[in-house]
Amino acid sequence: MTNIVVLVKQVPDTYSERKLNENDHTLDRESADAVIDEINERAVEEALKIKEAGEGEVTVLCVGPDRATDAIRKALSMGADKAVHVSDEALRGSDLIATAKVLAAAVRTVENVDLVIAGNEASDGRGGAVPAVLAELLGMPQLTHARQVSVERGAITVDRETEDGITHLQANLPAVISVTEKINEPRYPSFKGIMAAKKKPVNTLTVADLGVDAGEVGLANASSVVVEAAPKPPRTAGQKVGDEGDGGAKVAEYLVSQKLI
Repeated sequence: MTNIVVLVKQVPDTYSERKLNENDHTLDRESADAVIDEINERAVEEALKIKEAGEGEVTVLCVGPDRATDAIRKALSMGADKAVHVSDEALRGSDLIATAKVLAAAVRTVENVDLVIAGNEASDGRGGAVPAVLAELLGMPQLTHARQVSVERGAITVDRETEDGITHLQANLPAVISVTEKINEPRYPSFKGIMAAKKKPVNTLTVADLGVDAGEVGLANASSVVVEAAPKPPRTAGQKVGDEGDGGAKVAEYLVSQKLI
């Protein structure tokens, strides 16, 4: 029996216009449509495949505001069994270190965890370090950037793909893994799954419930801050190049002037 925790994050839709708050330069999440991060859907799918290959339970874990419940319900409608939602205004603006501390504390509230599955990086932050930091805090081996995963007899094996090639890794459970976009194609929730998700338990917690000091999280305690930001300039009209037999040369001169070649 394999008990799996899957990290899920609600992010601004990449097709929406995204912007920063003017006062503190944090992401203005209210200005854009919110969706479950696509890489997290693949993490949920992999957890479900492992569960279906044997026995086990899949718990969704999300740190985010109240509206992140929508992302949690999407994961539950795919087939996850239950969820833990850490929602606290004190977490606003937390950096990845603080986020990992909260995630580690939340993972410890789930009994007998064998495996933690995350996406390799979130589409809003793209730090790509939370799974590694989480593994360190939990004292578990980390197997990151997995494009293929198998679990058998208390051990996990992954094919880890990077720019340098593919590495075959193995570790005893419990462990933390992160998956890439090549891991699978996530299933669509069925109508039955959507209806069933409404009855599945979601345990909502605050940082105080987790025993985490609010003085260690939030924007005021982040190790890095954005001190200045400006909106991108409006798109300008393109430059036309007339071809009178020397069009290629004119294009090349333009590219040189822009230091593109």
